[in-house]
Amino acid sequence: MTISVISSAGGFRRSSVQGSLAALAVGVLAALVPASPAAALPACPQIFGHGGYPSGAKGSDTWNRDKVRQPNHPTGIQQQKSWGAAGVEADVQLTRDGTKAVMWHNTSTWGLDGVKRPITEIWWATGSDKLQGRHINRGVYVGETVYTLREWLDSAKSKNMIALLELKPEARQSLFNSDPAIKSRAWSEVLSPIKERYGSQEIMIYSHDAAIWTELQNRASAQGLSAVLHNRPTWTDALAWEEPPSAWTGNVSKWQQVLNQGPKRVATTYTDDYRKWLTGKCG
Repeated sequence: MTISVISSAGGFRRSSVQGSLAALAVGVLAALVPASPAAALPACPQIFGHGGYPSGAKGSDTWNRDKVRQPNHPTGIQQQKSWGAAGVEADVQLTRDGTKAVMWHNTSTWGLDGVKRPITEIWWATGSDKLQGRHINRGVYVGETVYTLREWLDSAKSKNMIALLELKPEARQSLFNSDPAIKSRAWSEVLSPIKERYGSQEIMIYSHDAAIWTELQNRASAQGLSAVLHNRPTWTDALAWEEPPSAWTGNVSKWQQVLNQGPKRVATTYTDDYRKWLTGKCG
C-alpha cells in the first residue's frame, strides 16, 4: 500500500509504508543487538630466557667474542625476570669424578679468573685450581661467581622463576664412568637436588647428548621424577646468536610462525625484544 503526501515544493512524492516499517525494524534491531566483539587475542606463551653463545666453529675467535651471557647465577636470573621471562634456562656441569653439580656453560674455566682448566678435571672445593670462589672476568656479568646446582635452584625459586636445566655433554666423563662409585655419585649430584625440590617448585631437565638423555629419562622415571622431563618450551628464534648480537628483527617471521601455533611456552635468546614484540599480539 502507498500514500501520497504534499511536498514542500507543492508537488507530490510517493512513500512506501512497507519500506518505512522495514527500515524502522532494522534500526530497532541494530540498537538491541550488540556489535560482535573483536576476536579474542590468544593467550601469551610463558617466556624462557636463554643466554647466547657466539655461533661459528669453536676456536679462539669464538672464545674471545664470548660474553658469558648464560643466566647461571642469581644476577642472570633476575635480569631475565626483569625482561619478562617466567622461566630461565641454565647449564649443569659436573666437576672431576662427579663430585659436584655446578652451573656453568663453557667446557673449561674460560671466562673465569684463575688458570684455564677443563671443568671435568678440577675439584669444586679442593686444589689450587678449584672451581669454588672463581669469578667471571669478561662479558656482561663480570664479578659473578659459579654456583652449585642446589644454590641455583634455590635462587630460581626465591625469584618465582621456572627452572629449565640443560645437562651438558661434558658430564659424560662421570655419568658414564667405568667406576660404579663415580657413576652413582655423578647421577646423584644431578638428580638429588631436583628430587629434593621438585615438589615445591617447577623444574625441568634435558640434554642434547643422546646417550645422556636416554639414561636421564630412565633414571628420572625410576625415581618418580618423570614430570621433570616434560613441558619444555618451544624454541622460537630463527637467528643463531652472534657477538655482537644480530638485529632482533631477523626473528620476527619465525616468532610469528611459532606464535600462530599457540605454544604455551617459548624459549628465546632475545628475551627483552621478544616480550616487547608480543605486546598487542596476545593477552
